[in-house]
Formats: sequence, structure tokens, C-alpha cells
Amino acid sequence: MKTNAEVVVIGGGIIGNAAAYYLAKRGLSVIVLEGSDFIGNGGSSRNGGGVRQSGRDVRELPLVMYGIKNLWPTLSEELETDCEYHQDGNLRLGKNDKHKAILTNLADNAKKVGLDVRMIDADEVKSINPYLSDEVTCASWCPTDGHANPLTTTLGFYKMARRLGVTFISGEKVKELRMVKGRVRKAVCESGDVFEGENILVAAGYDSRELLGSVGVDIPMTRSLLECLVTEAEPHMFDQMLGTAEADFYGHQTKHGSFVFGGSSGFEGSNKDNGTPVTNAKTAPCICRGIMKYFPDLSNAKIVRTWAGWSDKCADGVAVVGAIDEVPGLYTSCAMTGHGFGIGPAAAHQLAQLIATGKTDVDLSSLRYDRFKAKI
Repeated sequence: MKTNAEVVVIGGGIIGNAAAYYLAKRGLSVIVLEGSDFIGNGGSSRNGGGVRQSGRDVRELPLVMYGIKNLWPTLSEELETDCEYHQDGNLRLGKNDKHKAILTNLADNAKKVGLDVRMIDADEVKSINPYLSDEVTCASWCPTDGHANPLTTTLGFYKMARRLGVTFISGEKVKELRMVKGRVRKAVCESGDVFEGENILVAAGYDSRELLGSVGVDIPMTRSLLECLVTEAEPHMFDQMLGTAEADFYGHQTKHGSFVFGGSSGFEGSNKDNGTPVTNAKTAPCICRGIMKYFPDLSNAKIVRTWAGWSDKCADGVAVVGAIDEVPGLYTSCAMTGHGFGIGPAAAHQLAQLIATGKTDVDLSSLRYDRFKAKI
């Protein structure tokens, strides 16, 4: 078994797979270690598929805007996989003055960094999506947002990385990192196996916190359960990605006709988690009540299945991406706060460039790991 590479990537989600692919394209040798038995078994295959810029903190916008401009449009061709990418816009919906204030603030901040997003009234909302109910009084509209299939996209990166010679080892859970002569070098696994790299990229979701902690780095994050449902195939209705002002509901219609919707009930903390994230019996009915208020025409749609996944929620709600200065050779992409899929290819692409050349096209300074330190 190969145990040495120029880069060891910890985590087999979309960021780990994409980083492996982009690193291998640059000619670097790569080993990817995935703790579960399956590639993409975490949040990368358990999310709503949004590829959006609107509704984000402005610190994430340069990176996700880079990805939507330069990577997502040609990703299906590059990965020889149908990522089911649609760039048909994002409506973030509001029903009252409070919602309008939230959406207006997000839109105004985003416009300051160059994003094409604007507030629209109920009439324009209905002109874009006539299926929405009259309860919707306003929305923010970003025409360059969209959605894609998380599973096929993640596996597309995996397939192409394998083709370029990347070694993937699943069922190999890393328990700690170790330094050698002042530089991180070793990933020590629960099995006793040790993998060594000139550089180590930690992209393991919430597990990243403990791994980074083993070399003295703390990223303040917690686990947050995300839950989704999918319906039977319905006649084509719309192609936009949808969200709400309070981010409690989101979804889209897939190319196959089924709808994927995500949301929450507030009872996620009461779940009985035996190591596999499971949905709460209260959540699907809660999501469905929201769907029926937004889309009366879907009142009789049948649910095929539900699923859940853990998100690594950062203390300030913004991803952590970049190099760890105090630990030479260490890089991370974690604390994605439920935003990881859409931003994933860009984060991976820029990290690969950073590892290979020491430079990035996008300024990652606002996503630094040490932004939480007390300022003296």
C-alpha cells in the first residue's frame, strides 16, 4: 500500500476529491484518506445542491464567484460526468417586512463586491416563477446562481482524480497529525497505519477540528444536522434554485422532475445518532408545510425518501480555507457551514494552486483560520 505522497488529503468529500484532482493535474502525487467506507459519504452527498452566491457572507463571495465564473460552467465536460448543473438563478423569498430587511441587507452587501443581485417585488417574483403563492411579497434575485447534483459531481471529481493516478483509501480514519522537524508530515490512523506527505490538506468536515487540534490549531465549529427530502417526479415547473430570507427552507426541481427540498424543524438536537445521521420524524412534515405555503401545486406530491447529514458549522458562519502559518505544510478547508458544495470546486482549485505554487488567484485572507484570535 502506498503510504507516501507529495500531498496527503484527509477527507473524501467534494473538496477532498476536487483538490486531489486539481493537484494531480499539476503533476503532484496525492493520497486521499476517507474515514468512512464510502467516498462522499458526508455532507457532500447529503445536501440540497445549491450553487449560489446570494445569501452568503461577503467574505465568501470572491471565492464562490470565481468558481461560478471559471469552473462550474464547464465542469460536466471536464469531469466527463453529468453534474446536472443549471445556472437559472436563485430566488430568496420573503413574506413580510422583516424578511425584506434581511434580504435587502444581504443584496446591498453583495452588490458592493460586484455580484449581480437585486430586490424584486411580488409581481416580478411571479413573472419569474408563476407557481409561487401570493404569500411571497418580495425576493432577492441573482440570475447567475444555480444548482447541481452533489453526488454525481463529487464522484466525477473522484473518477477523474483516480484516472490521474491519485490513490484513494477508504475506511482509513485519521486520528491525529504529527510534526517532523517543525513541519507537519504524518497522518496517523486508528488502524495504526501512518501516511506521510510533504503537505497535508485537512478537509474532513467537523472531524477537522480534532485533527487540527492535534497540532495546536483550533477552528471554532460545531455540528449542525441538515435534513432533506425528495419527491416523486413531477411535470417540469421551474429551474431556479430557491431559498428564504431566514434560510429555513431551500430547494429545486431536478432534471429528472423530482423536487429536492431541505429545511429544519428545530428538533434536530433530539435525534438518536448511532454514528449514521438520521432524519427526525418531525422534520419532513415541517418542511412539507412550508412547501405547501410556498407552492400550493405541490400539496399532493409524494415523498420518496428523506435523508440527513452533518454540517460543520463555524462560529461566525463563514468557511475556513487556506494555509496554517504556524504549522508549515498544513492546509485546511473546513467549517463550511452548509455552504460547502457550491463553493467546493473553487476552494479545492485555489488550495491546489496554493500548495503547488504558493499563490492564489483569489484573495483568501478573509477566510483565514486565525481570524478568531483576540486582537490586542
